[in-house]
Amino acid sequence: MSGRALTAADDAEKLRKALAAEHAVLFAYGLLGARTSGSLRERVEDAFDVHRARRDQLRSYIVARGGKPAEAEASYTLPFFPSNATLATNLAVHLENGVTAAYLELASARDPSLRRYAAKAMQDAVTRAYAFRPAQPPAFPGMPGSTRTPTPSAAPTTTPSAAPSSGAGSGVTE
Repeated sequence: MSGRALTAADDAEKLRKALAAEHAVLFAYGLLGARTSGSLRERVEDAFDVHRARRDQLRSYIVARGGKPAEAEASYTLPFFPSNATLATNLAVHLENGVTAAYLELASARDPSLRRYAAKAMQDAVTRAYAFRPAQPPAFPGMPGSTRTPTPSAAPTTTPSAAPSSGAGSGVTE
């Protein structure tokens, strides 16, 4: 296989990884949208719409390169179940940080347009993660005088289907 074919295959694999991350994020935001209300739900819905558009764009990039985009899984395991507004916010931050990592790999693509796309996607995800945080983190984490680091308080890891079902009116509010 030539070097050029290898890098095109590498770019395709990076696109597939970013697409897989978007599928997982959409699943989790769908769950958050069903369990939140108020301004938190509005932010979740906005994030869902952005990630849906990103998913569709990634699919079109893969198809344009002659690839076959992977379909979403039926279900994804969440790192913790969002049973209150704090956990819902922490999960949203976790999702944005995870998708940022997926786009970081795409930022090393050979194609400059993919690198720009990945950089913009990472910038947007980081901005959303900070918008979801209940308090702004220190400007320079790790610098003297900024010992406070945000730590999510998470329940044990469960899958959405394993979590207890809740009745009507039990949505998470902010």
